[in-house]
Amino acid sequence: MVQTVTARLPILVVDDEPQLLHSVGLLLRTAGIAHVLTVEDSRAVLPLLAEQAVSLVLLDLSMPHLSGQALLERVAADYPDIPVIVMTATNDLDTAVHCMQAGAIDYLVKPVENNRLVSSVRQGLELRSLRDEVRSLKDRFLADTSHEPEAFAEIVTQSKPMFAIFRYIEAIAPSPWPVLITGDTGAGKELIAKALHRLSRRPGELMAVNVAGLDDTLFSDTLFGHAKGSFTGATGPREGLITQAAEGTLFLDEIGDLTTASQVKLLRLLQDGSYYPLGADQPRQNRARVVVATHYDVVQRVEEGAFRKDLYYRLRTHHLQLPPLRKRPEDLPLLVHHFLEKAARALGKPVPNVPLALYSLLRTYPFPGNVRELEALVLDAVTRHQGRTLSLQSFKDAIAASTSLAKNEMPPETTPATVWFPDSLPTLREAESALIAEALRRAEGNQGVDAGLLGLSRQALNKRLSRLKHDAPPAMGET
Repeated sequence: MVQTVTARLPILVVDDEPQLLHSVGLLLRTAGIAHVLTVEDSRAVLPLLAEQAVSLVLLDLSMPHLSGQALLERVAADYPDIPVIVMTATNDLDTAVHCMQAGAIDYLVKPVENNRLVSSVRQGLELRSLRDEVRSLKDRFLADTSHEPEAFAEIVTQSKPMFAIFRYIEAIAPSPWPVLITGDTGAGKELIAKALHRLSRRPGELMAVNVAGLDDTLFSDTLFGHAKGSFTGATGPREGLITQAAEGTLFLDEIGDLTTASQVKLLRLLQDGSYYPLGADQPRQNRARVVVATHYDVVQRVEEGAFRKDLYYRLRTHHLQLPPLRKRPEDLPLLVHHFLEKAARALGKPVPNVPLALYSLLRTYPFPGNVRELEALVLDAVTRHQGRTLSLQSFKDAIAASTSLAKNEMPPETTPATVWFPDSLPTLREAESALIAEALRRAEGNQGVDAGLLGLSRQALNKRLSRLKHDAPPAMGET
C-alpha cells in the first residue's frame, strides 16, 4: 500500500523504449501507484530533477546520449535521498555489482515479472519514507514544543509526555504506513487520530468506525461496500468507508475486538492495498491511510491467540501509547477549567469558582475512565451547582461510588491492598501515624480530602491528629 507525501511525489521511469514506458506506467497505476512520470531521453532527467521532486527513479542502463550508469552516478551524488532501481536487459554480474555500489537499491533484468517489479518499487518507496521519517524525527525531537500547535487545539494538556507525543505525530503524519494508537478508555485516542489526519494534509476525508461487535460480514460491508445483488436486500451497490475516505484516513476504533476472519481481511488490505466489495469479482485499490486504536494490551492479546501476530506487526509500524490521566496530574487544572466553561456554556450558567480542595481531591483518584470520566464529573457538578463556588459533594459521591464498585468487582481471592511490614512490626499507634501522614501527603495537606481517603469523618480525623500530637515526644530543648 503506497499512499503518503513521498508516494504522492511521482515515480520517474527512464527508458528509451516508448512501449515499455507505457506498459510500466500502466502497471504501476493499476497497482495503486498513481503518480508516474516517464522520460524517453536520458539527457532530460537531471534538468527535470532540478525542477521536480520525485520519490523514486526506475532507470534503464542502455540508452543513447547519456548512459544509465552515468546517470545513476549523477543522481546518487546530487540526490542521495532518491532511491534508484535499475531495470535493464544486461544480465551481467559485474554490471549489477557496479550499479549496487554506485547507489542502486535493486537490479532487475528484463523482462521483469510484474509482481517482482511492483514489489521492488514498493520497497523503494518504503525505504524513502523511512529515510524521510528518521530525518523528521531528529528535527522534531530536538525541539521542546510542537511545530504546529493549532493541529492539537482540541487536546487540552500541559504534560511533557503529551508534547513528546505531539512531536512524534508531526514526524509520522506524512508517512503512508499504519498507525496503532493504544491507551486506556477515555484517554483521547480519537482526538489523536483527528490531529494525525489534519497534519497529514491528505486530500480525502477522515472516516471513523468502531469495529467492536461487528461480525465479519458487517465489517466487510462497512469497510469494503457491496455490489448489487450480493445478498438478499442488496438492491443497489454500496460504497464502503474505504471508498468514501478516498485518499484520506480510515480510523478503526477498538481494533482489539476484531474477529479473526476480519483480521485476515484487514491484513490483506495492509499488505497489498487491495480489497473486494461483497459480491464483486474485481479487486479495488485502497488509497486511504489506516489508523487503528484499542484499549487492550495488544501484545497480551497476541500471546493469548486473540490477535494475529502478523497483523500486529503490520499495524505497529508507528505506535502511539497515550498516558492515562492519572499519569498527568499537571493537566487537572487545565481540564477542569476547560470542562467547566464548556458545561456552563451548554447549560446557560455562569462559570462557578473552583475551590482549591477540588484539585487535591482529584489527584487522589485514579480516574479509570480518564479524561472522558473527568468531563462527566464536571458536567454533573455544574448541573447540580447552586451559588458562586462549585460544591465538592458531587465529586465525592461519584468517586466513592466508583471506588466501591471497583472493590466489589475484585475476585474473592484478590487482596484489595498489600501492605509491606518490616521484620519488627510497628505498634498500632506508629502504623496509624504513618498512615495519616501518607494520606495527608497525597491530599497535599487538605484535611477534608485526607479524611475521605482514610474513610473517616473530619471530626474523627481531628481527634486522631490531636492525640498523636499530644503523645509525640518533646522536641529537643522542650521541657
